[in-house]
Amino acid sequence: MRQNKIKAMWKAGKPAVAGWISSGNTYITEAMAHAGYDALVIDMQHGMGLTMDLTALCLQTISTTDVVPMVRVPWNRPEYISSALDAGAYGVIVPLVNSYEEAVQAGRAARYAPDGDRSSGPNRARLYGGSDYVNCANEEVICLVMIETVEALEELDKIATAPGIDGFYVGPNDLALSLGLVPGSDVAKHPRHIEACQRVVDVAKAHGLVPCHHGSGPEEAVSRFTQGFMMCQLGSDVNMVASTAREAIQTVRASAS
Repeated sequence: MRQNKIKAMWKAGKPAVAGWISSGNTYITEAMAHAGYDALVIDMQHGMGLTMDLTALCLQTISTTDVVPMVRVPWNRPEYISSALDAGAYGVIVPLVNSYEEAVQAGRAARYAPDGDRSSGPNRARLYGGSDYVNCANEEVICLVMIETVEALEELDKIATAPGIDGFYVGPNDLALSLGLVPGSDVAKHPRHIEACQRVVDVAKAHGLVPCHHGSGPEEAVSRFTQGFMMCQLGSDVNMVASTAREAIQTVRASAS
């Protein structure tokens, strides 16, 4: 089976740089895949109209490179997780996991028996991963559960013992809302948010799991890597296009005034 580069990096103690696909556009996805990321995450939860068929096309597009294809599924449901993995995702990010039981559900959905409940039907996954996919997928596929609420923080030590999960993925804006804070890039400086994120790092490492963070851009990614997080995204395709467009317009208008 094709090795999961991200898992290999983590074993070597190296953090992974992720890109984020919100558009579902295969041309943009292809350009992002050739930019040099370690992983690209297709966002089915909050992406614009990212249905399973568009997600599958994006996964095929990413596979023209050595970038690891991942999917944030819409919800913690086995059918979403298995569909993403069967289409060739080498990792899933599962949102709003608030308890040990919910973490177990996510982990089992991502693993074949005897470790889980995933049904054998790897469709495109065996074309991408190899003919021995079913025999090796439990070791290579990544399952990250999102920590986004006060409830999850309170249950974090229990969640960390759930079989089948590889780590945590902090959703900073939902976490901010749950903490009673205003979401946005500035929330990363709030003491309560800082404390919450540090707890995720500490609990993950204490249990041999991988802490990951959504981040807000390259500067925060550098900071999060220093803090101990092992994967962070640098910004979505849509936000990068919009940001570059704004900068270009501002440059031209400033010089013309």
